[in-house]
Amino acid sequence: MEIAECITSEQVEAAWPVIAQLRQGIAQSTLEQRLASARPEGYRLFAALQDGRVVGAIGFRLLHDLASGRSLYIDDLVVDEGERGRDIGRALMTFAEEAATGAGCEAIRLTSAMFREGAHAFYERLGFARPGYVFKKELVPPSSA
Repeated sequence: MEIAECITSEQVEAAWPVIAQLRQGIAQSTLEQRLASARPEGYRLFAALQDGRVVGAIGFRLLHDLASGRSLYIDDLVVDEGERGRDIGRALMTFAEEAATGAGCEAIRLTSAMFREGAHAFYERLGFARPGYVFKKELVPPSSA
């Protein structure tokens, strides 16, 4: 298995069917717009490739804040539904941990939806703890006049 960064529109398009399994309800065009906005802020998207086919993806960025110091924040992690249980997720998380260590991070952080209990068990097997809750309030963007 190979892990490669998705930089070109062709690479993002190849990863889309797998990413859509995690980001249901987001159109491919919206994903591309969000990637274009997130990349200047340090977001990077990587695909796990098996025989040239995308079987998983991980997206992360480096942060520095008072709570955790320098950390790697995983925004997205998904393994193709037909490929789960084959250590692809573990390989992607190991890749992220190596990137975090190489960048001098003190921690790796992520958020997972409450209903993703299988994912929570997976993260705990990898040594992650649940230190708190994430709160979110949706906002209506101001109209452009």
